[in-house]
Amino acid sequence: MSTDWPKHDMSFLAGSRLRRTRQAGWSRDMVRETQLLPRDLIWPLFVIEGSNERTAIKTMPGVERLSIDLMVEAAKAARDAGIPALAIFPNTPDHLRAEDGAEAYNPDNLMCRVLSAIKSAVPDIGLIADVALDEYSSDGQDGLVRDGEILNDETVAAMVKSALVQARAGADIIAPSDMMDGRVAGIREALDGEGFEHVQIMAYSAKYASCFYGPFREAVGSGSRLKGDKRTYQMDYANTDEALREIEQDIAEGADSVMIKPGLPYLDIIRRAKDAFNIPIYAYQVSGEYAMIEMAGAAGAINRDAAVLESLWSFKRAGANGILTYYALEMARKLSH
Repeated sequence: MSTDWPKHDMSFLAGSRLRRTRQAGWSRDMVRETQLLPRDLIWPLFVIEGSNERTAIKTMPGVERLSIDLMVEAAKAARDAGIPALAIFPNTPDHLRAEDGAEAYNPDNLMCRVLSAIKSAVPDIGLIADVALDEYSSDGQDGLVRDGEILNDETVAAMVKSALVQARAGADIIAPSDMMDGRVAGIREALDGEGFEHVQIMAYSAKYASCFYGPFREAVGSGSRLKGDKRTYQMDYANTDEALREIEQDIAEGADSVMIKPGLPYLDIIRRAKDAFNIPIYAYQVSGEYAMIEMAGAAGAINRDAAVLESLWSFKRAGANGILTYYALEMARKLSH
């Protein structure tokens, strides 16, 4: 069989061979369009009661819930690795959960105590406090419920009280994750009225009703008690224009930054938000995304370490200013070397 393939004149490519800049590592580094640095990573952490206590999360291999003393040690490790901020989520004991979620605004609750402990021991790391009722309610919903309906304005009032006790405890950023209408304006007004003008709001502006939150709900103890679903307030994953309306509204109400959640399935939303708004955009690589990488890596289906890097870089390429990821400490240490 002949191996004489047709000869083509490639001289027209002489001035435009794009592979030239890919031939050496130093050249690839020099023309790289995006960067991934430790300062781009935010580390989500789960806090529990007790002392020197850590409990595994079955669906999130390698992630643990930590007692307050161990959270302080984790904060020190994060600071030393160049991570700028932590996102804190409490696993409230069962006996403190109720229909009204009142533990959310108890100034001595688990969240407030861990915020105070970390701020006292590690004052130079940022603290992002989640504001929603699912971590305190007996029904697993992010809002107050009456006759099966999620109440918007009553929930906002409870969240405003929760945000204030968190700010007093040392939160640098309040992050309302509930998707109730008007909550950013309510929290901003209350913070300013109490002298917390410096406290930022990172709004979960485009939070989709997603199946990828399952492991997180196990981590904070809300999944098994969830009654119904969250589709009346979290976004329909068929929509993109609606995400821009949500973001625009939160910016108008006083958000300092906004979040897209989940991350990898919503890179298009990150890109559209970045193109449309001059505001910091954050992506949350959620628990289900983490679990998929870990379990696929353990099964030998993918190279786990390579998948972690590629996924994180995709968020930066899409336009995210930063990423909330359970890989933050591991990757910050690797990126520093």
